[in-house]
Amino acid sequence: MRIAELTALLHLASPALPIGAFSYSQGLEAAIEAQLVTDADSARDWIASGLHDVLARGELPFVAHQMERWRTHDAADITDIADANETFLASRESAELRRETEQMGWSLRQLCASLEWGDAERRATLAALVPIAQPTAFAFAAFAHDVAPDAALAAYAFSWAENQAAAALKAVPLGQLAGQRIIVALRDAIDGAVTRALATSPDDINTFAPQLGILSARHESQYSRLFRS
Repeated sequence: MRIAELTALLHLASPALPIGAFSYSQGLEAAIEAQLVTDADSARDWIASGLHDVLARGELPFVAHQMERWRTHDAADITDIADANETFLASRESAELRRETEQMGWSLRQLCASLEWGDAERRATLAALVPIAQPTAFAFAAFAHDVAPDAALAAYAFSWAENQAAAALKAVPLGQLAGQRIIVALRDAIDGAVTRALATSPDDINTFAPQLGILSARHESQYSRLFRS
């Protein structure tokens, strides 16, 4: 891997990226409230199931296919980028999960524009997507840095898993060492999720996650909470 590609991936996966990922738990906090997650082991299993059953089947293949559309960027692909973006937004299981991806997508798009990532024509297409899903903006940023699809998906999955572990530290709560053990234990799960995603066609993308939808909907009116989703 080129050093420029590696540093771009580290940047895109960094918790310091100013898109607000730290303020969301994506249903984890509601799972803790429902006592489905009570300790480090159950937190690890919850996050692993998210990688295997949600990201690997839905978000990760979506990012891969959006990257390819950003790469070619002909008239048909511009239409497909917009259509896929709308489909992803419609697939969110609750109002707060939709608001989350819209807010993070908007923030990442602003960052891409301010730092002038990519070429002007593709940035114009990016600017026209209103609202924009976060994975669509991430796919643009990854393509703009000439990142390989498998590496981009690994960075996306790691960033998601790290954020979930950080949320568990605050909400379960867990100690720092327990959080690091979770991240280490998820390395194989990330590898498997990326492999599966790369083999998933657009027609096979699946966002069916009823328990996540129910918990996220409950979280919208949860009495005590730290996170926005």
